[in-house]
Amino acid sequence: MAGHSKWANIRHRKAAQDAKRGKIFTKLIRELTVAAREGGSDADSNPRLRSAMDKALGANMTRDTMERAIKRGAGELEGQQLEVIIYEGYGPGGTAVMVETMTDNRNRTVTGVRHAFNKSGGNLGTDGSVSYLFTKQGIMSFTSEVDEDALMEAALEAGADDVVTHEDGSIDVITEPSEFYRIVEEVKAAGFEPDHDEVALTASTKSELDADTAAKFMRLIDMLEEHDDVQEVYHNAEISDEIMEQLH
Repeated sequence: MAGHSKWANIRHRKAAQDAKRGKIFTKLIRELTVAAREGGSDADSNPRLRSAMDKALGANMTRDTMERAIKRGAGELEGQQLEVIIYEGYGPGGTAVMVETMTDNRNRTVTGVRHAFNKSGGNLGTDGSVSYLFTKQGIMSFTSEVDEDALMEAALEAGADDVVTHEDGSIDVITEPSEFYRIVEEVKAAGFEPDHDEVALTASTKSELDADTAAKFMRLIDMLEEHDDVQEVYHNAEISDEIMEQLH
C-alpha cells in the first residue's frame, strides 16, 4: 500500500465487504448512538453527530431509524448501553493491530476478538502493548482529482496540521482529533468533498509483509471485521499492490 492514501487498498476492500455483509447500518447506528450520548442530540452543536448523520443519509438510512438511534444515545429511549473498548494485539509477521469495538457485552466481545487473533497466528496483547505505535488523528482523504493548491490553502486556513500528497495523486488532510469535525465542515464549505473522512489511529512505523504472511494477516482482518461488535481495525501492515492483487 506504499504511495497511496491511507484508505486506498484495504479500506476500499473493507467498504465492499461491509456493504456485502450488511454491516454498514449496524456500524452507523452505533456511531449515531455514541455520538449523541457523548455530545447530545442537537446536531447543530454536535459536529460528530452531524458527520454521523451525513454518513447515515449517504447510506440511505431512513430518518426514523436515525432518530431512534439518536434518542437512544441521548437517553430518551430504552435500549442497550454501549461502550467503546479498544483491544491491542499482534498479528502475523509481528504486525501491530488495534481493534476498536462498541459493545454492550464485554465478555462476548473479547472472546470473539481473542478467537480471531488465535486462529490467524497472532495473539491478543495487554493494554499499552502496541498503542504506543499509533497516533490518533483526524484524516480527510481525497482520491479523486482536486486542485491541490486550493485544497491545501482551504485546509490549512481551517486549521489542519498537514496536507500530504501521495505518489498516486491522492491527498490526505491531517488534523487534531478535537478539531476534526469543524475542519471537515469548513473544507466542505470551501467546495471540497472528501472521499473518506474519520478520526483514526495511524501507525508511526510500518511492517512490510510477504505474500504468505499477508494472506494470514488478511484472514485476521476479515475475522475481526466479521464480528458485529468491531467498528474499526487499525494496523501497521504494509502490503504491496502486487500482493494485494493476488489476495483479491
